[in-house]
Amino acid sequence: MADSDDLFGGNAARSLPEAEAPKAKARVPAGGTPGEAGYTAAAIEVLEGLEPVRRRPGMYIGGTDEKALHHLFAEVIDNSMDEAVAGHATVITVELDAEGRLSVTDNGRGIPVDPHPKFPDKSALEVIMTTLHAGGKFDSKVYETSGGLHGVGISVVNALSDLLEVEVARGQQLYRQVFSRGLPVTGLETLGRVLNRRGTKVRFKPDAEIFGDKARFDPARLFRMARSKAYLFGGVEIRWNCDPALVAGTDVPAEAVFRFPGGLRDYLAREIEGRNLVADQIFSGKIDKDGGHGSLEWAVIWLGSGEDGFVNSYCNTIPTPEGGTHEQGLRIALLRGLRDHAERLGQAKRAANVTGDDVMATAAGMLSVFIREPEFQGQTKDKLATLEASRIVENAVRDAFDHWLAASPSQATKLLDWVIERADERLRRRAEKEVQRKTAVRKLRLPGKLADCSNAGTAGSELFIVEGDSAGGSAKQARDRQTQAVLPLRGKILNVANATRDKLAANQQLQDLMQALGCGTGTQYRPEDLRYEKVIIMTDADVDGAHIASLLITYFYRQMPKLIDGGHLFLAVPPLYRLSHGGKTVYARDDAHKDELMKTVFKGKSNIEIGRFKGLGEMMPAQLKETTMDRRKRTLLRVEVDSEDRLDTAAVVERLMGNKPEARFNFIQERAEFAKELVDL
Repeated sequence: MADSDDLFGGNAARSLPEAEAPKAKARVPAGGTPGEAGYTAAAIEVLEGLEPVRRRPGMYIGGTDEKALHHLFAEVIDNSMDEAVAGHATVITVELDAEGRLSVTDNGRGIPVDPHPKFPDKSALEVIMTTLHAGGKFDSKVYETSGGLHGVGISVVNALSDLLEVEVARGQQLYRQVFSRGLPVTGLETLGRVLNRRGTKVRFKPDAEIFGDKARFDPARLFRMARSKAYLFGGVEIRWNCDPALVAGTDVPAEAVFRFPGGLRDYLAREIEGRNLVADQIFSGKIDKDGGHGSLEWAVIWLGSGEDGFVNSYCNTIPTPEGGTHEQGLRIALLRGLRDHAERLGQAKRAANVTGDDVMATAAGMLSVFIREPEFQGQTKDKLATLEASRIVENAVRDAFDHWLAASPSQATKLLDWVIERADERLRRRAEKEVQRKTAVRKLRLPGKLADCSNAGTAGSELFIVEGDSAGGSAKQARDRQTQAVLPLRGKILNVANATRDKLAANQQLQDLMQALGCGTGTQYRPEDLRYEKVIIMTDADVDGAHIASLLITYFYRQMPKLIDGGHLFLAVPPLYRLSHGGKTVYARDDAHKDELMKTVFKGKSNIEIGRFKGLGEMMPAQLKETTMDRRKRTLLRVEVDSEDRLDTAAVVERLMGNKPEARFNFIQERAEFAKELVDL
């Protein structure tokens, strides 16, 4: 974030300690204040063209991290999807080559190439690629519905690309223009006549100046994003091509074709495969038009005991991970439908306390709407703000839900009982909290091995989950007692992916962990009761430590997924080696890091003392603090589950940690060659 000097033209006044304050005082004009003399018209910058995008990319794509990098692909493929939804394109091809260049090709109408009326010396193509807020989607004459509404998407991609090439096949002619960092490298070239081709091809490579030298597209992520687009519109076929070397040893194919006429119903069925269900029928439907205002498609099912719900929503094929008004309409329709059904059965009194939270707590849903000129919060379009969307969704889903409940009485009864049970559970928890508040003196029940911090608030506090009592003893001595708590766990915890609820309840280590965190699990998770801002898994830097860490991550993923979504779970990165020569000591995370330090820090040196830590308990408290716990020097890895990656993540967790050993065996067999390569290294 820019500091105050940047925000106010470089001359915002700041108070300094007396010892640092300048002795000489600037002359101030009559009636002025210090600093005014330098703040003139010359200090005001005017950024032209695409320079604002390069100076502040976060304003347009949310940052410069991996998520922002892949947002460039989303902007390009969304343009092709708009052509498909408008009925002008049927095939979209996504290609990733060995050099990291990404291409998106469609067989739509092709970007116009004739001179622009406002800029007669430029083609419409060049105007679109080099000008913010230039496009054909500001009204509904060209696109009835579209995902690109601000006219900045493709121009932002151009601004943040080292090289971008556009080919347009239009009117049986092929055109091309090349750009670099938002500026034209060539003019519009006419390449000749083409008879069997039409549409637009955009090939680009992200700029290392913006995203860093190691910024490369992740084939697995691109594959999932492309596949999800095909689910959202059954009238399009998306072809995937990737250089085989980039996907070697992974589950991602080098070539694939996506076409899903079943739409969101197929998408949801794939997402919930193998999970517990309340009722085994998916409630789904599709409305092409609602009074001429928009169309929508939905699919919903309720997950059973121990499962948390989710809703993946989209507007004009754009993912809306933060939901919005369309999700609100779905929520209202389902709540009112269930209440009315309860009234028809004479159970209105039982369902009187049911809320939208009770209905949606374990609902797994897919929702896609197509509306004219939608309003989003922010350029990255994470949340829909169009008020009309709520009404469109509620009206369409409500009638269909009433028919579904009436046509499947056994399914409807199961669902109603399940939702009422969730409401009763919520009321019991609230009653327990009220009793706790009314207790004048209440001691917090904490596990005996927990060395808690003295900080009374959550902000800034950290809980280190440590492997074993020995490591726990070192950590307790190395910690900052005010903000850092330590909970030692003995050995490997229970694998929750294949354990019964009775085993979970009887496991003392997991009970200790739940008590220390204080926020509950599953549907009873309460983020406001979480006692620590960071929950840090700190295990030995060896295979056993990695196994323990994977068991703990599985526990949080299955029992407290919202703790991960809230950005609270981290992995500590303790060193495996200590390297010393003379008075210089450095630490290495692993063998590769050790070799790197030998070549850089100790280049040309001999008699280097190399010590390998057998575990955290072997480290002196001072070493543990210096390398792993000191905020100023340590490295933490945040555990995240990408919103577009939940399906594959759930499948991998089930395959590796679930109760099917044959799945783990097959996984190992499929990667046996890769494992051999590691051994040979």
